[in-house]
Amino acid sequence: MKKVLAILISMGFLSILALGTLGLRFWLQSPGSADQERIFEVAPGTPFRAIAERLEQEGLVSSSLQLRLLARWTGHDSRARVGEYSLNMGMRPIEILEIISSGRSLGYPITITEGMNILDIALELEARGYAQRDEFLRYVRDPAVVERLLGEKLYSLEGYLFPETYMLTRYSQMPDIVQMMVSRFLRVWSEIEEEAKAKGMSRHEVVTFASLIEKETGAPWERPLISSVFHNRLKKGMRLQSDPTILYGMFDETDEMPHRIRRVDIRRYNRFNTYTVDGLPFGPVANPGRESLAAVLRPQESPYLFFVSQNDGTHIFSRTYEEHRAAVQRYQVDPKAREGRSWRELSRRLQEEGSQDLGPEEGRED
Repeated sequence: MKKVLAILISMGFLSILALGTLGLRFWLQSPGSADQERIFEVAPGTPFRAIAERLEQEGLVSSSLQLRLLARWTGHDSRARVGEYSLNMGMRPIEILEIISSGRSLGYPITITEGMNILDIALELEARGYAQRDEFLRYVRDPAVVERLLGEKLYSLEGYLFPETYMLTRYSQMPDIVQMMVSRFLRVWSEIEEEAKAKGMSRHEVVTFASLIEKETGAPWERPLISSVFHNRLKKGMRLQSDPTILYGMFDETDEMPHRIRRVDIRRYNRFNTYTVDGLPFGPVANPGRESLAAVLRPQESPYLFFVSQNDGTHIFSRTYEEHRAAVQRYQVDPKAREGRSWRELSRRLQEEGSQDLGPEEGRED
């Protein structure tokens, strides 16, 4: 009897040893080489058993059963997170478990450029499959959302969706994307907040002012000069007469952005149109970048009160209305001044210099 018991114990020990050896080999070995890559997706609500079985089916692990045992022992069976992960067949099972438990999903860049407004962003997100146009516009205009993110009661988040390249995942949600943009704005704002207070300007005034600068020029060197023109006009009690505010006012009324301005549009009142309202418009007309925010607080000293487009994304600046009329005649009224010229010239020039700033696209149709 003792001999039988000894044999059984020995067999049990050998079985445990064999299983342990197999488990250790499973833990340490990979099924293939690192150049055999796979994009592996963990969809919402997928049980770990199904994840393990798919990993085996795709050749990323040799045994789903052993993976489940390893995951249970290490606690990874309850940690798998939704996402897309870059795996390869040279990875050990424990490495795979750590990656799909990390949440470090594959990222896809999306660039919000300076001067884009909420409609531009809505269309970009819609094109990428992250939100519907109208859904996004409703969300960024929701008073509860605005107050929660900014701590202030404002008309919308226009101006506060900071221009930058963001990394999104396949499963990024629209509210999280919006919060990411606002959080980035708040970090940038914290760098200039004290300077704004010293100038006696509120955050909303700075952002609104900066949005006009952003829409008026895509040339980085012009921003402080455009700022000086607006500051000079405000000091003299002159209306800002910024064309982008006419366009934005029409968008505010219709949810559609026009591309041309008629004479009747210039004269018609809306709360954004700085041809019919004094001072700054009702709110921002775009989302300004860091340089335009800084230009509000650090304008270039100049005597200028007017500027007019040279049809290539840059401007001619004038001190008097007479000088301005002559510049308008030369660059806007004379059709020859427009021939072969476009704001895209500035875009190409800036790209050659390593900048991504773009010039304004708006034009006026009298």
